Amino acid sequence: MLYFSVIVPVYNRPNEIEELLSTLIHQTYKHFEIIIVEDGSTIPSEHVVHRFQDQLNIRYFNKNKEGPSAARNFGMKQATGDYLVLFDSDLLVPPQYFEETVKGLEKDRWDCYGGPDRAHESFTDLQKAINYSMTSFLTTGGIRGNKKQVGQFNPRSFNMGFSRQVFEKVGGFIDMHPGEDIDFSLRILKEGFKVGLIPDAFVYHKRRSTFKKFYTQVYRFGLKRIELYKLHPDTLKLTHWFPTLFSAYFLSAVAIALLFPPYGYWYALPLGLYLIAIIVHATVDNGSLIVGFTALATTLIQIFGYGKGFWENYWKLVILNKDKGKDFRK
Repeated sequence: MLYFSVIVPVYNRPNEIEELLSTLIHQTYKHFEIIIVEDGSTIPSEHVVHRFQDQLNIRYFNKNKEGPSAARNFGMKQATGDYLVLFDSDLLVPPQYFEETVKGLEKDRWDCYGGPDRAHESFTDLQKAINYSMTSFLTTGGIRGNKKQVGQFNPRSFNMGFSRQVFEKVGGFIDMHPGEDIDFSLRILKEGFKVGLIPDAFVYHKRRSTFKKFYTQVYRFGLKRIELYKLHPDTLKLTHWFPTLFSAYFLSAVAIALLFPPYGYWYALPLGLYLIAIIVHATVDNGSLIVGFTALATTLIQIFGYGKGFWENYWKLVILNKDKGKDFRK
């Protein structure tokens, strides 16, 4: 019978830890331990963890602040499970998570797996909209985390697991954030391990709470994709260019439509249809017109933010070849 070790890094989020642990109490599959690693928080979660120790097999560690990669690496060294599972602190985990994970592992024999994320009904309209932008097949976020995704699936650290053999062979995360989970997945693949998706091992992921925080996050995703390319030159795909190319088309479509009516309208027509499709699909998917229009905003933020970061670092690190010889694996 499989035994799981759940590693959760946390920084100043005791309320999130409380919500996460409250969902783990109700797991239908009970063979797991939880390792909470406090990464030098000024608002600790220890008092929250203590309240759950009679209900869960849980251990708490407090260490100096070094970032999420170091916190996960520390937690993995404490783990005793057959599989090590990584969760972010801002998750709600459905009761059947580990039961579905076991089914998926028995079926496909993954050495490393990842699961998708969804929006919980309790989330704010903005969180639901961001979740839509990050997971829908109509956005760049939709190219991962589903059965029809493009290319090799790379598990992300908010919801991923791997065997003890993988950890012993590959080691831990590099000091990069974000992007450390993609590097980790790529190194696992290069060692010949079997990596895949378990669609029913989903979690509810809260995402960011403001438009500004979401923009900053996706902008950094774009920046780090080029650093990952420098580490793994064979992994840059056409799909990574989509946000940058879409951003260029968006701006040109608006300019041409304004400068050369009515012919410019035909050039901008595909853009208009796409934006309408986002609103309609997000509205139907979430049962809310407010979420539909908010999803239009978050989708554009996602595309423009990622595209800007991607192009800036591509220009700097690839075309101009600045920081030549820099080791991004700190």
